[in-house]
Amino acid sequence: MNAPASIMSVRAEVVEVLARLGVPKTALTKGSLAVLSPITGETVAEVTETDSKAATNAIHSAHETFLLWRRVPAPRRGELIRLFGEELRAAKTDLGRLVTLEAGKITSEGQGEVQEMIDICDYAVGLSRQLFGLTIATERSEHRMMETWHPLGVVGVISAFNFPVAVWCWNAALAIVCGDPVVWKPSEKTPLTAMAVQALFERAVAKFGEVPGHLSTLLIGGRDLGKVLVDHPRIALVSATGSTAMGQAVGPRLADRFARALLELGGNNAAIVAPSADLDLTLRGVAFSAMGTAGQRCTSLRRLFVQETVYDTFLPRLKAAYASVKVGDPREASNLVGPLIDADALKRMRSALEKAKGDGGVVHGGEVVELGGGAYVRPALVEIPHQTRIVRQETFAPILYVMRYRDLDEAVPMQNDVPQGLSSSIFTNDMREAEYFLSSQGSDCGIANVNIGPSGAEIGGAFGGEKETGGGRESGSDSWRAYMRRATNTINYGKTLPLAQGVTFDV
Repeated sequence: MNAPASIMSVRAEVVEVLARLGVPKTALTKGSLAVLSPITGETVAEVTETDSKAATNAIHSAHETFLLWRRVPAPRRGELIRLFGEELRAAKTDLGRLVTLEAGKITSEGQGEVQEMIDICDYAVGLSRQLFGLTIATERSEHRMMETWHPLGVVGVISAFNFPVAVWCWNAALAIVCGDPVVWKPSEKTPLTAMAVQALFERAVAKFGEVPGHLSTLLIGGRDLGKVLVDHPRIALVSATGSTAMGQAVGPRLADRFARALLELGGNNAAIVAPSADLDLTLRGVAFSAMGTAGQRCTSLRRLFVQETVYDTFLPRLKAAYASVKVGDPREASNLVGPLIDADALKRMRSALEKAKGDGGVVHGGEVVELGGGAYVRPALVEIPHQTRIVRQETFAPILYVMRYRDLDEAVPMQNDVPQGLSSSIFTNDMREAEYFLSSQGSDCGIANVNIGPSGAEIGGAFGGEKETGGGRESGSDSWRAYMRRATNTINYGKTLPLAQGVTFDV
């Protein structure tokens, strides 16, 4: 029987869970990269990093795999992802637990992240029979014009600590059914979940049979490995999740060699509370979006605009929710807010709160919670007169800036007046307000919601944003097209050669 979380060290539990997932204890010692759990701050593993030469060799091998895998029919490729989804189902409890141990998410969020992986696998299996093009009307008789879609090449994935496995799966499940091998560099803060996922994928490969090696390759390390992925000519697409600064570095390097970029960068997401809003529903939506994952989602709610006639009714209720939420060890079911990823994240949060105070903000919460070495802090609610410089910046922590507004024509421009454009929402029961918010005159974000918060996207919709968020789209809808190349084809089945636009060229 496993020891209770309260008396088992995090390191011991990590080793035990990883062993069940197929990662041996020998892979967790004597490496150069120390892995720390945010729960206690303790080192839970020392893993071996991939050097640049090995990374380069892995990319070459992945390209050789591409030349073979692209010949496999797409529905057959989907069968591999179906098997991988079954491995995830069987390992959901353990893999979700590992997300909690390594990334600090509360138990339901750790389990939810694995469920998201399962969901995208199901989506990708269906997609493997729907990679369709168009038949296009042609002006030439006895001709047919169409478009076809073909595998693109090796896909590089650079993922972040806050979703250590789900975002990789968004990319990998679709890329593999589209015919592309994947080379993955996870965050150096969360390599253990990646190692576990790789082990599960290899189990699926063993059941599938006849899969060329290097269909999924894992690179462990820091920024230097990311540069190898970005600069290597055999990487056709790089999907990178991280800060806007990271995207500003990655984007030009990819453009310089005409490679594709799929960038998921910063978010400074807002919600508008209108006079007609259901305040009970709004309270729940705001609380989860702002405090869930300790404010460490790219879709976390960071700015809240409350109409002045409901401000004094809603704010006391929101303050009470902030004061009552339990902060602590994410393994304990009663805790809804776990730790920040590390001490640096806490330092950035405290710095932002000091700047907000200097701008006239009134801070509720934000106190450090001393709990056994982790970076625990109470979520902070900041009433502030207007959008100052610090409000317009993204701080990856549980800080919610709250401002009054008078009219919707004032609130929407305030919401849009930030460099980022990921997610947004409005709470209203007024149909006109809802439709205006979703129109071209309304939110300028890639995600715009009504009566739900900006956080918690489903896999069926395309995920991504505008402006400094990067413009990329992952997961559902037609995001699969990023992993394929389009060809326009014209077939002449007649005996003459008419030219387009009436051009004549008789020889």
